[in-house]
Amino acid sequence: MGTNGENGGNTLSDSENNPSGPVNFQWHLAGDDVEIACTELEFALMRTFEGFGRWQSECLASVSELNASGPENALLHIIRMNERPKSIKELARLTNRDDVPNIQYAIRKLVGAGLVRKQGSGRSGVTYEATDEGRKVTDAYSALRRALLIEEIRNMPGFADRFQEAIRTLNMLSGLYEEVSRVTATHRR
Repeated sequence: MGTNGENGGNTLSDSENNPSGPVNFQWHLAGDDVEIACTELEFALMRTFEGFGRWQSECLASVSELNASGPENALLHIIRMNERPKSIKELARLTNRDDVPNIQYAIRKLVGAGLVRKQGSGRSGVTYEATDEGRKVTDAYSALRRALLIEEIRNMPGFADRFQEAIRTLNMLSGLYEEVSRVTATHRR
């Protein structure tokens, strides 16, 4: 079943013409093929985000005593990325987040667990880096990730090759959502 009627196939909105069919993709967010495809993608993104967060939490819990959310785990790995300390501003930019108080809370949690240390002082001089324990934990996470997730990807023919196109698509969508968020915020009443 296609999403735009290409190749003479049915479209997702054909469910409108066949109300007794097994699946109806139309609702208030999905009235035509483009809306249906966008809505289905958004649902897939939500499910992927939640599954990814659960994976991150479970993988980290398997290699440490820390009970952390997916975003907290991501901050730990991004702080360690390139073995270079990061400021809160950099962490917010790298994760495309603007919820600085939540980032600060997550960092306090990582500092309290002994995985990250604070360096410097003042508004612009504070950075965070992984401690020796943080490096041990992230190395163990990486090994478990490699053994479970990456090995599964390696065993799926052609799957790794599809990543580059997925990355380009997701980056375009990120920019698109960012732009329409800005427009909406600018013109909100």
